[in-house]
Order: sequence, then structure tokens, then C-alpha cells
Amino acid sequence: MTLPIASVPNGTVTSAKGFSAGGVFAGIKTPGPDKKDLGIIYSEQPCAVAGTFSQNTIISSTVVLDQERVGTDKTVHAVVVNSGCANTAVGEQGMIDAKEMTKLAAEHLGVSEEQTLVSSTGVIGVEIPMALMREFIPQIEVTADTHGGNEFAKAILTTDKRTKEIAVSFDVDGVTHTVGGVSKGSGMIHPNMATMLAYVATDAKVDSAFLQSTLSEAVKLSFNQIDVDGDQSTNDTVLLMANGEAGGSEISGGDEASETFAEAVRQVCEFLAIEIARDGEGATKLIEVTVDGAASDDDALLASRSCAASMLVKTAVYGRDPNWGRIFMAVGKAEIKLDEAKIDCYVNDIQIVAEGKGISYNVQSVVSALGGDEVRLRVALNIGDGYGRAWGCDLTEEYVVFNSAYTT
Repeated sequence: MTLPIASVPNGTVTSAKGFSAGGVFAGIKTPGPDKKDLGIIYSEQPCAVAGTFSQNTIISSTVVLDQERVGTDKTVHAVVVNSGCANTAVGEQGMIDAKEMTKLAAEHLGVSEEQTLVSSTGVIGVEIPMALMREFIPQIEVTADTHGGNEFAKAILTTDKRTKEIAVSFDVDGVTHTVGGVSKGSGMIHPNMATMLAYVATDAKVDSAFLQSTLSEAVKLSFNQIDVDGDQSTNDTVLLMANGEAGGSEISGGDEASETFAEAVRQVCEFLAIEIARDGEGATKLIEVTVDGAASDDDALLASRSCAASMLVKTAVYGRDPNWGRIFMAVGKAEIKLDEAKIDCYVNDIQIVAEGKGISYNVQSVVSALGGDEVRLRVALNIGDGYGRAWGCDLTEEYVVFNSAYTT
């Protein structure tokens, strides 16, 4: 059982008490209307912190540094983030620059360098323009209002077409706890993290170990279940920070308050993940894939992810082609336990396959369903109770054109 969870109007990462944020344009990216490329999230009170990171074997120095500074019983005050430059594959200079960025931010905020984290996102193989960092990090004004969160959300964008922000709240014994989040991501997105950054902040007081287990489970069901183009990034970072500013008892697992907190974090992460898939480079449609009746939840998660990531499924959705054979192929290549003769398949609740075989249906109705902004694919395996969902987007000519000239 969980307590009621409510949406916070105009929610963002600063909706949680005690968090402030801001962003500026430093000139790392090309200029544009209201464009930002450098931001900070800050908590005056030290935060318990949890993190998940890219599983690529080539990773940014910022990821390496954050991994060193995030762990059980460690606390942080701030994270500084730049967009437009990944600080990846630049040799030893990458770590030197990452550490200097945290030093500059820490001095600006009056906190410890070791309690400051850093993220970068953008083009790989380009060094951070530290002259700009030295000039503009001290100019970042952090505020605890919605505007501060919005400015930070703009600062972390790369090819994104819009910001991604949310907050939810719940009450425990008369004390309101808030979980707010922000993310970026649009391309180089594939399960097991992607070219994405996400920051979740809560004013709940949370045990450090429980904070990490909560984030890991939420990421498993959200960010690790999205795909845009099958490519995994070098910079992926998700951070969850808890400063305890709401007051109330510590959340440490095993009770209703802990279950509610975990569900609130999951909801925030799921929303941010879906918005990344929706905002995929060149995308015109969000694809949601549900697999139910699997032998286990893990099988269902794997199969739904395989289908959402399939290039052939993506192109079929883009072309409004009810080619259910591609869906079968994608589920089958997940190599999970199934019985082909028991599989049912649906497009936006219209059944097109029963017991492993195509059935008579109104083709135009399915074509029309595939023309919507959101396309729901459901595969019922009918051999167990396993359930999983994944999200992707269609693959269009615009994606190819955009990425063929990304750096030129």
C-alpha cells in the first residue's frame, strides 16, 4: 500500500524544499533565443546522494569523478552541469577540467569541492573550454523558485526540442514531502542508460542505502526501458539527492512511507524517461510497448525493450505499416521463454494477432491508429504473470539528416 501521491503544478527540480538552481549562457553552444549551456543545482543542507551511470566502457571523466564521490554515507551540496561538450576521450585533461569545474562551483557556493558533482553532455572528443567555465560559473545565480529550475532545465539541453521537468508530493504524518526532477536527452538513447542526464531532488530525509536501492529500481523500470536509436552514450548520469528539509522521520524501507517514496521516485523517473523518448531526434510518434503474461517481470522488461528498440518496428510505425511480423521478431530476439501459439498482439487496443496467427481486422483502423502521436503496442504472451513496459519513438528521415551533419 502507498499513500496518495499528487502532481505539483509547474513542478521542477526546485519544487523540493531547500533546493535552488540556475543557468546561464556561457558560449559553449551556438547562441539562440533564451539558450543556456551551464547550470547548477544547489542545496544549502548536505544531501544524501545516490547515482546510476553509463555502462559504456568508454566514459566521460565527469562520470568517473561522480562515481568516486557518490556512495553510501557520502553527502553532496551541488552539481554543476554543462552542455555542448562531453569532456570525453580527451585524455588526462578531462579529469583535470572536471575537478576544476567542481572547484569553481564549490567556491562560488561556499561549499566543499568534494561535495560538488559535475556532469557534461555534448560532442565527444572536445575539451571543456575552461576559460568560459572560469568566467561564467561564478555568474550563475541560483534561486529556489520555479524559474531557477526552468533555467537549469534549459542549460542541460543539447538536441532536445523542449525541457523535461516534473514534481510530485505526498504527506506522511502531516508532513509534505516533495520529489522533483529534470532531465535531458533526445539522441544516442538506448537501454542501460543513454545520452541522458537526470537529476531528482527530494526534501525527504532518506537513509543513504535505501536511497540508492530506490533509485536503482526506478531506473530499471524507466530510463533503462527507453530507446531512440540503439546507441549508448558515454556520459549518462542519474542523480537522486535528499536533503531532509521537509522534516519528519527518516525513510529507510519496510513501511508505508518508504513504499510511497519509492513510488514517487519511480513516477518522476518514468515521466522524465518517457519525455526523452517522445523527444527523440526526428521523432513524430511516441511508441509504448507493453509485454504481459510473460514467465517473469524480467522477461517482460527485456522483450518490451527489444521491441521498442527495433529499427524495423520503429520504421513500421513511422510508415503506418501494420507489419506485426516485425513485432514478433523483436520479441523473439529477446530470447525469453514463450510459446508462439499463445501470443496475442494489439495496436492501440485493436487485436491483430490471436494465438500466434494473424486474424481478420480492419486494416484502415490500424493504419489510422498508427497515425496518432502515441502508438501503443501490446504483446500478451499468456504463459505467466510477468509484466513490463518500454518506450521508444519512430525512426524518420529527419533523424538521418540531422545526425549525418551533427558536427559540421
